[in-house]
Amino acid sequence: MSIEPAFVHIYIPPADISIDNTLLLLHGTGGDEESLVPVAGRILPGAGILSPRGKVLENGMPRFFRRLSEGVFDLEDLRVRTDELASFIKAASEEYGFPSDMLSAAGYSNGANMAASLMLTYSRIFRKAVLFHPMVPFVPEKLPDSSGADVLITAGTNDPIVRPEESQKLADLLGRTGAHVDLFWQENGHSLTRDEINAAVSFLSESKI
Repeated sequence: MSIEPAFVHIYIPPADISIDNTLLLLHGTGGDEESLVPVAGRILPGAGILSPRGKVLENGMPRFFRRLSEGVFDLEDLRVRTDELASFIKAASEEYGFPSDMLSAAGYSNGANMAASLMLTYSRIFRKAVLFHPMVPFVPEKLPDSSGADVLITAGTNDPIVRPEESQKLADLLGRTGAHVDLFWQENGHSLTRDEINAAVSFLSESKI
């Protein structure tokens, strides 16, 4: 069976057979399918990993969808890319044999925005989601049902890209889908910090994946 539409990607089966969860990794702008693998090993050791590379290039840097300028997204491209990635996830689940209803996500920046877009488009697509420095990708006309999902959003009070009110707006929006949302604040900027990694470790441990 071939995976279509194709993404360059990594799949790593669970190292610990007692962990029935697969973690979808979505990198930030300029990253690739390997960028968040070390992070996955820290926040959810032993879990399976599915890590695609974004197919959009911005000045040679991979992203998951186009933007018109910093913080201004191409919403039509976002819609198409969101559906494309959802189709890839379904095909990968069939190809590699992991249950799609046991999927969690971890994304940083552009990848976190894509994870949020998936959650705002499809009901119950993730059991858990860790979103590092996301923005609101779009506001749907009709909210999907994410009841039962747990979400951690990490944000920086001095983030030059994502304003604090934007982080709160996304938390509120995902909360309206029925997800349980935790918002972790730290005083740094847009970089991924050790405190955020530790917060993700605690969140995933306490949520009993």
